[in-house]
Amino acid sequence: MNTLTLKFPYNLHPNSLNYSTNISPKFPNKSSSFHPLFSNSKGNISPLASMAVTSAEEVLPPSLDSTSEPPPLFDGTTRLYTSYICPYAQRVWIARNYKGLQDKIKLVPIDLGNRPAWYKEKVYPENKDPNKRQFAEELLSYTYTFNRAVIFSLKGDSQNEINAAFDYLETALSKFNDGPFFLGQFSLVDIAFAPFIERFHPLLLDVKKCDITSGRPKLVSWIEEMNKIEAYKQTKRDPQELVDALKKRFMAN
Repeated sequence: MNTLTLKFPYNLHPNSLNYSTNISPKFPNKSSSFHPLFSNSKGNISPLASMAVTSAEEVLPPSLDSTSEPPPLFDGTTRLYTSYICPYAQRVWIARNYKGLQDKIKLVPIDLGNRPAWYKEKVYPENKDPNKRQFAEELLSYTYTFNRAVIFSLKGDSQNEINAAFDYLETALSKFNDGPFFLGQFSLVDIAFAPFIERFHPLLLDVKKCDITSGRPKLVSWIEEMNKIEAYKQTKRDPQELVDALKKRFMAN
């Protein structure tokens, strides 16, 4: 699965902005100000004001109802799940059009009066959101502890802290069964951990002869799925370059 969902303030819900596979609009409350941010091909976040306007006219697809088959959820296509009559969904639609992303983000309108059963089950699982939101906050808070534990253990002889840190991630990756990522589907949590794991994996092999994937099948699957995401692949560096830079920074006497 390749879904990145960015909900204000940090995006954890399929009914919000997504930047990989599925995009659906949701706002914390009706009085919230809308300040959409979009990432460019290099992953940089840009304010809406800096984006180009397009005047290309779009042929709007019909709304999907209870008789409609679901679109492929994880085929690499970016989708905006929306409703033509919803003003809050329209705000995200406007932002998508303003940036000129009509050819890159496919509209998937939903008939709110006769919505498909699969929409709530696969795209907007309301019953799972509170658990995922709370767990996401826990994981995002853990990134600092995780990074510090590995860095501080590099010069020592014990690998206990390193093993504990990666065992924590293995357990976290086992919490939800609707995908290989930390929240099941690709989210901001995966983005938060990806740069550290990308660096620590080759570094610990080099310095500690420690393979962080050994005995951790969930982490292996997570790395494999992360490497399928083009937005992440575009940012990766040569492993040896990362190892050399980290050893110079943290291992120098």
